[in-house]
Amino acid sequence: MIFRRKAKNDEAETTGGFFGDEEEVGTEEEAGSDEPRAEGPFDSSEVDPAILTGDDRIDMGSLVITGLPGMELRLQVDEATGDVQAVLLVLEDSALELRAFAAPKTSGIWTEVRREIAAEATRMGGTASETEGPFGTELVLVVPVEDPEGQIFSQTSRVIGIDGPRWLLRATVLGRAAVEPDAAPPLEQSLRNVVVVRGNEPMAPRESLVMRLPEGAQPDAEEEA
Repeated sequence: MIFRRKAKNDEAETTGGFFGDEEEVGTEEEAGSDEPRAEGPFDSSEVDPAILTGDDRIDMGSLVITGLPGMELRLQVDEATGDVQAVLLVLEDSALELRAFAAPKTSGIWTEVRREIAAEATRMGGTASETEGPFGTELVLVVPVEDPEGQIFSQTSRVIGIDGPRWLLRATVLGRAAVEPDAAPPLEQSLRNVVVVRGNEPMAPRESLVMRLPEGAQPDAEEEA
């Protein structure tokens, strides 16, 4: 796996080798159900702690990720604060973006967030349609995007939301895997392998869970210059 750091709205830069608001209730379904989760992504309380420190795991703080051979890990970092805002797992010509948020103790927020994402896509002149996927109800977005040369093209993405115990994990499938089902399974498996470490501290619903650079990851000399 290649570790890359990506500043917000900038191209990713290689940094070295690594790994080989207001509360809104969107659903009456309880996020903190006692029923065991059959498949991931999992909450840290649902897995053996030893799993989180395995050699094949990448500790990002609130997210623990398992990579695949040939996969690149890129980070979207806020230039002003240096905070990690999103993780991007890139495999060939497909990618999976991961973001995690706090949620109320007794209810999930994906239904409400999904509606807001769909409304924003429509406002941008695109389309949004709901479909049932392997993780439940998800969105397929087709929105206009401008490339660096100023040309406009349509970008298709799948937005997946998983309500967990006091958290929402939002995953966006990009590239070929968003339009060709045969390319999606590796990214979907990476999503199932994610473990969310919510922590016990109080947080406002929709507040981003804190992520950090993986241990041992250092910017190279070119980035520091």
